[in-house]
Amino acid sequence: MTTTFKRLIVILVAAACAWLAAGTPLTAGQARVKDIAALQGMGTTPLLGYGLVVGLSKTGDKRQTLFTTQTLANMLTRLGIDVPSEEMKVENTASVLVTAELPSAARMGQRIDVLASSVGDARSLQGGTLLITPLRNGRGEVVAVAQGPLSVGGFGGGTSGTSVMVNHLTVGRVPSGGLVQAAPAQMVTTADELTLVLHDPDFSTAARIADALNENFKTRVARAVDASAVTVAIPDEYRGQVPQLMARLEAVTVRPDAAARVVINERTGTVVVGYGVTLGPAAVAHGSLSVRISTKYEVSQPQPFSKTGETVVVPNETVEVQEGAAQLVKLEEGSTLEAVTRALNALGATPRDIIAILQALKASGALRAELVIL
Repeated sequence: MTTTFKRLIVILVAAACAWLAAGTPLTAGQARVKDIAALQGMGTTPLLGYGLVVGLSKTGDKRQTLFTTQTLANMLTRLGIDVPSEEMKVENTASVLVTAELPSAARMGQRIDVLASSVGDARSLQGGTLLITPLRNGRGEVVAVAQGPLSVGGFGGGTSGTSVMVNHLTVGRVPSGGLVQAAPAQMVTTADELTLVLHDPDFSTAARIADALNENFKTRVARAVDASAVTVAIPDEYRGQVPQLMARLEAVTVRPDAAARVVINERTGTVVVGYGVTLGPAAVAHGSLSVRISTKYEVSQPQPFSKTGETVVVPNETVEVQEGAAQLVKLEEGSTLEAVTRALNALGATPRDIIAILQALKASGALRAELVIL
């Protein structure tokens, strides 16, 4: 057997294993249960702590940031060094708030990522190291500690008007910088059923999840309670084996449903039109009015060798008003997303124009969708 043939066999076997591991590909519009719902009680716990970042290159907090000097003085006192805080210069130190998310399944000794954000007037956390910082939950309990070098994801240099900065330098991440000290209480299921909570409550999606699970188990084990919850009776073969049951439940595919929705962000001019958006009969006219004011300065000066007169700067202002030609586009009953997009493009509308048009359509009752303005 030649070397090339052996390599071909290895490649084919690897591809087959990858295909088997990936499972059946999702068809258009389908999603796994694990992507649209989660087991009730499973979630993350936000953590918060206050600490110091040291090792900065004169980009830390200034002397007027009193809490930084006081924190540094307190820390040095605990280390046996007594220095008055008012005599400190802390250009290489910055106070930060440290945040993290503690997974519900975290165990003692597990590592988590932490985020450090400056709370003083530091210019950059680039190159800094986070000192040991206790992280507390909402009840004030210390459940993790964080420490390590910061990764800022940018760089900066220079001073005053000759400086350059790439990305945001006052926030840094410490990958795997948090160490879990106390594991959260594990949810032990002793009841006869589990509850799946939908990320986006919807009656149709909840009913479809229940139907898909019943079809998968060939018996009626699931029931939609309301728009956000589906209960699943634990089969006898999965008693005491909740992880195995959840693994089977999460792999079931469902076609989720959602309300027709249009999302608008007026600050950025972003418009996202969701699936199922339709229009009632309407006519849209759109025109634009622009006013342009320009000023040109002209210099008037006396003739050469003139004994009288002076140089005068005279402004010459011009005002121009232009109104774009308005076009009337008729939208038929039940027009779909494709028809709406084609009609608005025919008007030559910009994203901000589309925002105004959609708001007017909603006000007139022709837009059959929820309008969400961010």
